Amino acid sequence: MKSVVIIGSALSGDKGAAAMLESLIQGLSDRVPDLRFVLLSMYPEEDRKLNPYANLQIVDASPLRLGILINTLALLHFLLPPLRGFLERRSAAIEALSRASLLIDQGGITFADGREKFLLYNVASVLPALWLKVPVVKCAQAIGPFKNPLNRWVSKAILPRLRLIVTRGRITQENADSIGLRNSVPGADLAFTLDHSGGDEIDTANLAGEKAIAVSPSVVMKNKLASAGTDYVARMAEFISYLAKKGFRPVILPHSARMGTSKTHNNDLPLCREIYAALPQATAKRCQLVDRELPARTLRTIIGECDMLVTSRFHAMVSGLASGTPTMVIGWSHKYEEVLEMFDLGTFAISHRHFSQSALQDSFEEMWANRQIFSERVATCLPTVEERARDQIERMASMIAESNHSA
Repeated sequence: MKSVVIIGSALSGDKGAAAMLESLIQGLSDRVPDLRFVLLSMYPEEDRKLNPYANLQIVDASPLRLGILINTLALLHFLLPPLRGFLERRSAAIEALSRASLLIDQGGITFADGREKFLLYNVASVLPALWLKVPVVKCAQAIGPFKNPLNRWVSKAILPRLRLIVTRGRITQENADSIGLRNSVPGADLAFTLDHSGGDEIDTANLAGEKAIAVSPSVVMKNKLASAGTDYVARMAEFISYLAKKGFRPVILPHSARMGTSKTHNNDLPLCREIYAALPQATAKRCQLVDRELPARTLRTIIGECDMLVTSRFHAMVSGLASGTPTMVIGWSHKYEEVLEMFDLGTFAISHRHFSQSALQDSFEEMWANRQIFSERVATCLPTVEERARDQIERMASMIAESNHSA
């Protein structure tokens, strides 16, 4: 029986990560009979509670455990062959890697300038597999740019050692080319292939005919703007009030959520509640707040029922495009722009550096006035993007078939 190990995604928290993970399980299970999956999870307890897959094992790989314990044991496994059996018996992560045909890294954005604080985690995610000589594939994601000397040096040391890097758009491919990577191929985000049938776990019938506008904010964007002195909560509350006064039905939707915690890492629920609480009473009555964690498939269904999406969450954007919903973005990275470019919507990515109420409203008005044109444009481009996303599944399935490893 073949197996693969996955890192960088989750079922809990960021539903973009969940969409990538579920798309991977769906796609590879259809192509490789009896394939087993092991997720090295940042949130093992939460992921176990949400795991609906009989062939998915959740293993604890919280950041400290991954960075110190798993990486140390992997190095020992490499250096001390007589101890390999003992190390595999003592560590579920090492045992899984020793049997795996592939390590599949689903980090959304890695080895990128401006995110040096995550660089150690980016390395720690793939290094154990390299020590155990397990081929590593980076699922479609953003990498680079590489102008920062530290990031450039580390990236040139690690990334060429991977079996395959799937880039998520034109800018990421240019970044990969800039450091001479020969193991990268163009692709598209795997979440575009998500089968979201059966995701109707919330009533969306009341959105029909309501000129519903999904608004999916991001705590990452809140922090980016706070460092520039901009109050993201106040600005988004102002925008939602503007929508309500115009006769729209705003739907505040957390695309990254963790129930039972006030921690904001991979959790936009507290932010959504804060924005909702900042609304005038009349606006709040007109607005719908989704006040709980929902599966990625359900979130895609809700977004698809809306007439338009305004978001700062990358995979909310993917769900909007995948469901044919006209989508505009307030983004902080090239990762938004390069995906919107695939749908000829690049001008609807507002950089956090140019964020203002007037820019937001003007962009919204333009898209709303031309929403039928943009919806048709998305429908025309989507099959090509989906095919680009599926290509990486075919590549990984071939690698697994060729592997001599079995669980």
